[in-house]
Amino acid sequence: MNTINKTGVGAAIDRVEGHLKVTGKATYASEFPIKNKVYAQGINSTIAKGTIVSIDTTEAENAAGVLAVITHKNAEKLNDFKKDRYQIATDTIAPVLQSNKVHYYGEYVGVVVAETFEQAQYAARLVKFEYSKASDPAIHFDKHRDNAFFPGEDSDYSRGDMEKGLAEADEIIEQTYITPIEHHHPMELHAVIAEWNNGKVTAYASQQMLEDATIAISDTFQIPQKDVRVVAAYVGGGFGSKLNVERHVTLAVMAAKKVGRPVQVTVTRTQMFTNTGLRQKNEQTMKIGAKKDGTMTALSHDTLSHTSPNLVYQEPCGMVSKMLYNSPNAKVTERLMPMNLQTPFAMRAPGEATGSFALESAMDEMAWKLKMDPLEFRIKNDTQTDLHKNQAFSSRLLVECLRIGAEKFGWKNRKDQPRTNIKGNWLVGYGVSAASRNSPYRKTHAKVILELVEDKVEATIQMDATDIGTGTYTIVAQTAAEYLGIPVEQVKVELGDSNFPVTPGSGGSWGAASYCNGARAACENAVMKLKDNRSIPEDQEVALAELLKQNQLTKFEMTGMAEPSTEFEKHSVFSFGANFAEVWVDKDTGMWRIERMVNVGAAGKILNPKTAYGQIIGGLTMGAGMAIAEKTDVEPNFGNFITRSFADYHVPVNLDMANIDVIFLPEEDKIANKMGIKGIGELGITSVAASLSNAIFNATGKRMRELPITPEKLIEAPLEPGVQEV
Repeated sequence: MNTINKTGVGAAIDRVEGHLKVTGKATYASEFPIKNKVYAQGINSTIAKGTIVSIDTTEAENAAGVLAVITHKNAEKLNDFKKDRYQIATDTIAPVLQSNKVHYYGEYVGVVVAETFEQAQYAARLVKFEYSKASDPAIHFDKHRDNAFFPGEDSDYSRGDMEKGLAEADEIIEQTYITPIEHHHPMELHAVIAEWNNGKVTAYASQQMLEDATIAISDTFQIPQKDVRVVAAYVGGGFGSKLNVERHVTLAVMAAKKVGRPVQVTVTRTQMFTNTGLRQKNEQTMKIGAKKDGTMTALSHDTLSHTSPNLVYQEPCGMVSKMLYNSPNAKVTERLMPMNLQTPFAMRAPGEATGSFALESAMDEMAWKLKMDPLEFRIKNDTQTDLHKNQAFSSRLLVECLRIGAEKFGWKNRKDQPRTNIKGNWLVGYGVSAASRNSPYRKTHAKVILELVEDKVEATIQMDATDIGTGTYTIVAQTAAEYLGIPVEQVKVELGDSNFPVTPGSGGSWGAASYCNGARAACENAVMKLKDNRSIPEDQEVALAELLKQNQLTKFEMTGMAEPSTEFEKHSVFSFGANFAEVWVDKDTGMWRIERMVNVGAAGKILNPKTAYGQIIGGLTMGAGMAIAEKTDVEPNFGNFITRSFADYHVPVNLDMANIDVIFLPEEDKIANKMGIKGIGELGITSVAASLSNAIFNATGKRMRELPITPEKLIEAPLEPGVQEV
């Protein structure tokens, strides 16, 4: 890729903030040196449904170092939800301790504030609660189907005539696929330090979206948004769990106001199972109709999931099924059951990660039924029009991803008949899946500050964007270097302060496109203004230092704003990809391992191949985790989570992963935005689990329709019709 500067856009440079992180100098939420700080520990309910009858705080209040014990009896009155089944978003209020009602096991019922972290933790265990337990907590997924409700107007979609499409089909498959509850578990625990000063709140918080966090805090405490500042200079991972303000933030702000001192709350790893969101369990029923030549005639995708009793969040599993394939007749429905579990929220690629497992597994099943190569079946049903929106794609290189990936992977060596590729005691299989991820682009503001120091220009970019470990500091620095014509070493990036220019924050794979175009706009405006002041033609190349000298300036500031164009709004903008996997399955024990993975992506301009590669590797690892082990189990009697630590909630480690090739296709999509950037952070996880499941079928002849895929399931599963025992 040709670039103006070797360290500008497109260069695989090291992270500019890397040294700070490896030396421990990067300041995360719980590390700000705030004077006179005290600590708070949230107290969790031990029932799934019921009411608090009595509370005894005496022993805790008399414990050493304790400053306050707050429960619903003495908590500040906050803005609360005016109705049940409130649809939550990233800027939704987060009231806590407002009544004696308990909605799920682990819900916060109190908080203890003390001089030290250890004192707060100890005293929290001394507060005694008596409950009136409800006899019928909704904690069993299969027992509450009759209570399922219609979440909202976006929950159902249809085009064409499904019945007609099925009638025209030569073959029909109908199967149900299940993905379990999962938890995010970023490396950095959720944490916040909150302080009040003359009626204004500052929260040093591990949050992904600062503008929305200020809105949520101001609305919860009913104070002006201008009186709320949120700082998140570095965020140690989020995966969606830090998109919205969770109750620990409210507890800290409330406690700080009560004791008149800054208060730190750090959510424990166990509390992150019950208090910082989760991915819902999804039961997805797929139905596909196709003609003998592989032409799809109908596709339906029905999802049953769950939410908490009083709040609503629906993971849009059917999103991919609406647009990925050329099915003239399609139907997507989503239903939710209210259950006594915490409110779910977005987890990496919400909808796509889970929905693609169902869709891409079903596509593989139909290809098997048609006796057709599953790769060719997908290509046969490619479309250059998003039939859901009735819009052309801004660009779509899905077929290219599949073809190039197949060549790199050696797909031609795949054996069509399962159980025929044998190496010793291992059954070897190949699997493929297509991937797509919406590539949003949102209005973003930025400021550039230029300073002339000894004939050298030093630039500072400011915006309230966050770096959640994705490399935002680096790609923004590269963008500024590119558009200012200076080395990246002369660019400083300041992020993570809500006092900086407003951005959409980190989430939804819009960060790179939005942030970098905002930085670009500020830099272009600065150069243009400096040229205009001296009547220099716009296309005339002049060094930035010379421009400042000609303007007799040693310091200059300029803002910029970037937003989607009218052409963007007229098109459907997506990133596309393909996953290929080789798995080996022990035919006696059902133990399986990933031998190879190839991922191909078409995601616009790659700003930094090194950070982009890291994003894809992270996505592939999480996708593999879905298939290998990740699952949160609900205790069937009390509604707590059985899996509540890393001892029992298993995530992939190095030995679980494979030899991985990542390929980025060169793609120029200027409809997406002026720089041609698309999101990749969530594309990497999408459909990975399906490629592994499909490879396991090719190896064993057994379909795995429920994640994770354990050896027990493999041993007990029957061979699919048409598979010969070898």
